[in-house]
Amino acid sequence: MNDKLIEKINELCSKHKIISDQLEDQNIYQDHALLKKLNKEFSQIDPIVNKYNHYKNLINDIEESKLCLKDKELRMMAEEDIEKNIAKKNILEDYFENELVDKDPNDSKDIFLEIRAGTGGDEAAIFSGDLFKMYSKYAEKNSWDIELLNVTESDHGGYKELILKVTGVNVYGQLKFESGTHRVQRVPNTETQGRIHTSASTVAVLPAVDEIDQIAINPSDLRIDTYRASGAGGQHINKTDSAVRITHIPSGTVSECQDGRSQHKNKAQAMSMLHSRLLMSEQEQRKKNTAEERKSLIGSGDRSERVRTYNFPQGRITDHRINLTLYKLDHILEGNIEPLIDELKKASLN
Repeated sequence: MNDKLIEKINELCSKHKIISDQLEDQNIYQDHALLKKLNKEFSQIDPIVNKYNHYKNLINDIEESKLCLKDKELRMMAEEDIEKNIAKKNILEDYFENELVDKDPNDSKDIFLEIRAGTGGDEAAIFSGDLFKMYSKYAEKNSWDIELLNVTESDHGGYKELILKVTGVNVYGQLKFESGTHRVQRVPNTETQGRIHTSASTVAVLPAVDEIDQIAINPSDLRIDTYRASGAGGQHINKTDSAVRITHIPSGTVSECQDGRSQHKNKAQAMSMLHSRLLMSEQEQRKKNTAEERKSLIGSGDRSERVRTYNFPQGRITDHRINLTLYKLDHILEGNIEPLIDELKKASLN
């Protein structure tokens, strides 16, 4: 490994030690927000530090085996050990490069996940519900938490719109390639002649903005409206003006939250979403100014871009960005989307 990469890892090792010491301090447990932050950072760093310790042990083993090459009786065994340990060392070096070189700074962030029914009417709304279930099950497998922020149900099942906040470890890094238009091909229940219909839903994945990242917003640039929430949510939902919509007037960016009982909580979530949208807009503008950087991305994440097709009659799912087709649609809709995510990650490194 080069010196810069080793320097990065050593910095992480130092940070790992500091956080470990902090987590042993009982006073930390009085501050739940800080404790959550430290545990999240530790869970991200710990695998890298453990693998680096193993890497250093491999280096020592290789050097010790080299000392045995001069011994005729031990030479063959030493050569086998060296070959085996060098192979392990190379695998770890690839791991460190993938984890630490040119990593998206947003990868470790929580996300706002937006799912909206597109073309196709009721069938698109039902498909939005299918996507919601798929991502919910994937989140459950990863021990992520999901909070519903905005839900607009369709009259005939499914959802016209869903906005969720997903919190956990490396959520954005896992789901960032899901943004775009997801197309579904299947025979609706109402179709009497068995014809296949094509519908679509859009998915947007926004990294939740940390306080340190928040861009300056002039309060005079905001219009804040409160209104009565609609849809499912219990008796309180239509009796109080708890729903909040915030409009950033200069950009026309709008964020809203209606799921919580508290207007204060809904306002805080809507403000957090607004920060995320404005930050992502700023980052996208930077990427547009550097065409070479954009070429390295898998698609733009633009909602008009068809990223994936879910074909029910054939049990087929195709990701058009990497020309990957899998014939296990039912399995993937149960939240087992790792084969798609892993291949998208690999392609993004090329």
